[in-house]
Amino acid sequence: MGWNTLDDMDLAGKVVLTRVDINVPVEVGVVTDATRIERIKPTILDIVAAGGKPVMLAHFGRPKGEYVPEMSLKVTVPTLEKVLGRPVTFIERPDRATIDAAPADAVILIENTRFSAMEEANDPKMAGFLASLGDVFCNDAFSAAHRAHASTTGVAELLPNCAGRLMAEELGALEKALGAPQRPVMAVVGGAKVSTKLDLLGNLIEKVDAIVIGGGMANTFLAAQGINVGKSLCEHDLADTARDIMAKADAAKCELILPVDIVVAREFKANAANETLPVDACPDDAMIFDVGPETIAKIKAAIEPAKTLIMNGPLGVFELEPFNAGTFALLGEIAAQTNAGTLISVGGGGDTVAAINQSGHDDDFTYISSAGGAFLEWMEGKTLPGVAALGG
Repeated sequence: MGWNTLDDMDLAGKVVLTRVDINVPVEVGVVTDATRIERIKPTILDIVAAGGKPVMLAHFGRPKGEYVPEMSLKVTVPTLEKVLGRPVTFIERPDRATIDAAPADAVILIENTRFSAMEEANDPKMAGFLASLGDVFCNDAFSAAHRAHASTTGVAELLPNCAGRLMAEELGALEKALGAPQRPVMAVVGGAKVSTKLDLLGNLIEKVDAIVIGGGMANTFLAAQGINVGKSLCEHDLADTARDIMAKADAAKCELILPVDIVVAREFKANAANETLPVDACPDDAMIFDVGPETIAKIKAAIEPAKTLIMNGPLGVFELEPFNAGTFALLGEIAAQTNAGTLISVGGGGDTVAAINQSGHDDDFTYISSAGGAFLEWMEGKTLPGVAALGG
């Protein structure tokens, strides 16, 4: 893999700069979801147990290089202390002397790295300053690994470095899913637009045995085959691109699974009057909101022999009842096979994670990645700068 873990490093007496993702939702000055903070706990406590002093580097919101009081990381301190079970020292303007003066087992949080415009520019001056604060760099923020920033790649190039527990877990799970997977491998790709997933489809066709295409994307493929999709969300200008993808999949012996029946409605609202029709019978004034039972049966039959499944995107408008039926049936099947021990399942991306949580299957996937952009770029086969910079 080419990178070290915490176990490869001598941390005793060392200041360990630790890049974390604690970009958590906050309302009225209170953290409303501590999931991201809970996920860094093993790394921070393991550093302390090994005799190191963790100094957390993190961003919060998009302050665009300016000091924005409501984007101060100070708001996360009470939740960090509760989750870690120990005091957290917040330092607004860090320097090495202050860090060294803190007790040996102190846990330190430095103010929002994005308050400086040098962070997102990956300015060598900021990278050098951050490196001067510590002895070892640990990156535990896979979700920021697709950004070449001073606190993700710049500092990694200046200090002995390693991946934190969460980063190592994420990379290990992803390697199992696409790097050296158990076959057959299946992908579920949904979402509104083909245009945002072109690189993804191009990469997956070469690596997986079957791809289920759902959501608004499926409509573009259907229209490209001359099927009327009525008023559905559809990128008609990408018909040639869709046909090209189908030809490439055919040549690579990768099966593309598209809807064979559809659930249509005329209003975009929950419990709108709807009907289930064959895929080629969409009325001119209707919109496709979900796949029908025949499509679900077809997808279930395809999942049956699969050993590995990666999911990025829902099958329909899962936010609205009853148009979540297709996505929830798919998630139920994935959950059943994962729990039976016959399937390795990895899901990632905002809508996917939301759908998994809403369906109650958040404990039924082998791995759920909360890293939206980084997960997508990894699936596209791109090198993530934050991972590439971890060179030991």
